[in-house]
Amino acid sequence: MDFVADLLKIVLPAGLVIYGMYLTVVSFLSKEREKLLIDLKTQNTQTVLPIRLQASERLCLLLERITPNNLVRRVNQAEFSARDLHTQLLMEVREEFNHNLSQQVYFSDETWESVKRAVESVVTLINSSFQDMNDEARGIDLAKRIFQRSLDQKNDGIQIALTEVKSEIRIYF
Repeated sequence: MDFVADLLKIVLPAGLVIYGMYLTVVSFLSKEREKLLIDLKTQNTQTVLPIRLQASERLCLLLERITPNNLVRRVNQAEFSARDLHTQLLMEVREEFNHNLSQQVYFSDETWESVKRAVESVVTLINSSFQDMNDEARGIDLAKRIFQRSLDQKNDGIQIALTEVKSEIRIYF
């Protein structure tokens, strides 16, 4: 019986010390892992945030460049017929959009869908403005019609998309 009591006197404190060391090591490793995760998130933020901001800038630029007023003023030339202007406008919108396709990676599906709807609305506006033009119409006539229909639109897809992009940017700041 004395042997068991002596053994308990040795084993019980040793077990408590080992258990205490175990808790200390587990706590230390947990804090180190949290610290590494915070460092990783910080590095990720330092890398991804500027890229995401640049993608936001590019999408805003895309939307501003395909705004009917900006688009027509940039593309229209005095010698263009309505058909030439129509073709150039559609080509310009498609090139702008295709050039910025990769930016969708940095945005939510909803925001990207609103950008696509804005591009489609501009294409629709250009096509509908051109539909009832006669073959001899000048580019300036088409430009006027596009400006007028743009002003008449109640639901401006470009402004909606810009608002969505800007609100998604604000999430990160």
